[in-house]
Amino acid sequence: MVDFELLKKIVEAPGVSGYEFLGVRDVIIEAFRPYVDEITVDKLGNVIAHKKGSGPKVMLAAHMDQIGLMVTNIEKNGFLRVAPVGGVDPRTLIAQRFKVWIGPNEFIYGVGGSVPPHIQKPEDRNKAPTWEQVFIDIGAESEEEAREMGVKVGTVITWDGRLERLGKHRLVSIAFDDRIAVYTLVKAAQELEKSDADIYFVATVQEEVGLRGAKVSAFGIDPDYGFAIDVTIAADVPGTPEHKQITQLGKGTAIKIMDRSVICHPTIVRWMEELAKKYGIPYQWDILLGGGTDAGAIHLNKAGVPTGAISVPARYIHSNAEVVDERDVDAGVRLMVKVLEHIDELKV
Repeated sequence: MVDFELLKKIVEAPGVSGYEFLGVRDVIIEAFRPYVDEITVDKLGNVIAHKKGSGPKVMLAAHMDQIGLMVTNIEKNGFLRVAPVGGVDPRTLIAQRFKVWIGPNEFIYGVGGSVPPHIQKPEDRNKAPTWEQVFIDIGAESEEEAREMGVKVGTVITWDGRLERLGKHRLVSIAFDDRIAVYTLVKAAQELEKSDADIYFVATVQEEVGLRGAKVSAFGIDPDYGFAIDVTIAADVPGTPEHKQITQLGKGTAIKIMDRSVICHPTIVRWMEELAKKYGIPYQWDILLGGGTDAGAIHLNKAGVPTGAISVPARYIHSNAEVVDERDVDAGVRLMVKVLEHIDELKV
């Protein structure tokens, strides 16, 4: 079972792409501190937790940034116009509660709004809202009041989401993409008992806007092997044929074969499969044609890095109510620990 309190701290801390310093970065540093030899923060803001060893240099990356909104204009009547930071669908904003981050760990509440359907033209009622039609209502009556509340152009906004249990084995939360993978890294560091590898656990920044943190951290570390951990789509919901579901909740950790950003090294893919079979770790395959991960940046570093990846199946990603199965999370932690324990056996 997952460490609920640790996971809650990680997923609920703020950290929109480029603004990870607002809260999540410090939470992650404190989570890693007991299990590594040193922690550094590079110039872009990546947290690099180093567990020293004499063996191969291994980089494990999971991004700590989350998608969100940025204020682009404050209307004269106090409403906020916003733009997406990362892949935000404007349909997910309507009638939702938000946190408007006016400082590190300091926020005010907001509500996502648009023109009510009652006064829309009939032909517009069935259309998805556009970014020109949505706004955030913070209760201000004027631009001056909004500014007095601490809002300015460039202020970032997240959904007001929290971690909750859903049924017997499921969890629902904001920002499982990709904080559930950051949690996996921390737990792998905690549970790793013996490895000769020189290990770099990296919580990367700005993945949601172009794998930027992974690119610079991989350049600085220059690993012999790279592994990325991220969520993948679990479309195991009504109306989706089985062959299009990508993964299913409760079926185990997902070993990535390919996504839009990377074709994982075939030797590593099969080696990870062998480890999963040897240690009785449930697994499934991940071929995701519509998204990418930090593996896409790592494997292209310098002269190339043999790279693998595991994924946490997740429903409803890029929303304020993403759903995962804690059995899949636990399986991912176990597989990453075995990868690190046996990395000296990998021959690529």
